[in-house]
Amino acid sequence: MFTLDTRSRVPIYEQLMDQLKTLMIRDLLQQDEQLPSVRSLAQELTINPNTIQKAYRELEREGFIYSVPGKGSFVAPLQNEGNEERLEMLRQDLEKIVSEFLFLGGSKDDLIHLIQKIEVAEREGDK
Repeated sequence: MFTLDTRSRVPIYEQLMDQLKTLMIRDLLQQDEQLPSVRSLAQELTINPNTIQKAYRELEREGFIYSVPGKGSFVAPLQNEGNEERLEMLRQDLEKIVSEFLFLGGSKDDLIHLIQKIEVAEREGDK
């Protein structure tokens, strides 16, 4: 279910967060579905449980999951309202990335092609 690259510069908890977000966005993890326990996922991935706990804590802070004491962590309902703050943060991040991409010689057409490719992949993931 998860592929972690221990040689990547991206911390393991961020890799895990990104993969969980992708599963949620593509509806492979459904609203209110229980996530694996910290202990079981740590054993499965052979990583420190604190790493899993950090990923879950950050996902909860960002509104992707919620916790029920004594029961575990669950996929939060997708909320379209209240996302403006997160969308603004993503816009700012995207602006920095696009600026750097163009500065390094990337073209507007490359960006448009990439966005279209991502959009098609997202639509196909919904099927």
